[in-house]
Amino acid sequence: MKTQQELTDYINEAIASIPYPQQPAGLYEPIAYTLSSGGKRLRPTLLLSVMEALGGKASDAVNQAMGIEMYHNFTLVHDDVMDNADLRRGRPTVVHKWGRDTAILSGDAMLTMATQLMARCPADKLPDVMDVFNRTAMEVYEGQQYDMEFEQRVDVSVEEYMNMIRLKTSVLLAGACEIGAVMAGAPAEVRRAFYDYGVSLGLAFQLRDDYLDTYGDPLIFGKEIGGDIVNGKKTWLLITARSEDSDGALSRIMAANPAPQEKIEAVREIYDALNLPRRITRLIEQYTDNAVRVLDTVSLQPGWKDYFTSLALSLNDRAL
Repeated sequence: MKTQQELTDYINEAIASIPYPQQPAGLYEPIAYTLSSGGKRLRPTLLLSVMEALGGKASDAVNQAMGIEMYHNFTLVHDDVMDNADLRRGRPTVVHKWGRDTAILSGDAMLTMATQLMARCPADKLPDVMDVFNRTAMEVYEGQQYDMEFEQRVDVSVEEYMNMIRLKTSVLLAGACEIGAVMAGAPAEVRRAFYDYGVSLGLAFQLRDDYLDTYGDPLIFGKEIGGDIVNGKKTWLLITARSEDSDGALSRIMAANPAPQEKIEAVREIYDALNLPRRITRLIEQYTDNAVRVLDTVSLQPGWKDYFTSLALSLNDRAL
């Protein structure tokens, strides 16, 4: 049984060995640059760990793991174009370093390469693998569209937000898990169980990000906290506070748009008064528990239940 670090090292080596064409360099250099920037490699390691937990070999699903990571990074490149972002993982973004046109085109190439990698599997697995991959990709786009539309709305409900983060964040984790199960030849009920595991994992992960942006330790977080508040980003915290803003205090603060630190402190006081830190923590724990309970419904190779349980708990407890 491989450890998470061993799987991460394995996928990093595979990604580093991708044979990009030498020309045109302007197309492929941004792709290699993006994939070399690291990241948690959570999605490909999930895919490989499910494969091994169900009795398969990681080497038999390495193309799919690289494909899911290529796809994930494609979405980040295009997100940075839409946000006109300067930094990603502490380095200049592709759009900042090479410009908008190159970022769009190299991102398009990444999507095609991800599809090519995903399709490199036995013929009997190909239809199901591509069905999961394409369905997941379309749902990610739906989630991104909802997220953009929410920027223009003040009436977003908690239910709408949870559906948006399920689509934008969770389904890619879930799809990675399900593809791992498909590659291992698992039956439909096992595929569904691991898909559900990934969905719950993703919801807990995103809610934890919401919490950390407002309540994290800036020394550990690596940046000033409160960016979501300053930018009026729709999060579970802001949406819930808006729905319970009986005296209009939150609406007045957001409309006045005071200096950033003053705004952060004022909004956080409202969150504290509504007990939102504890409430979102309980919700994170609930989704983490949901993920762990799913593991009781599947038969795994020795040690893997503890592996997936520890992974869920570590994402819940993380400080970053």
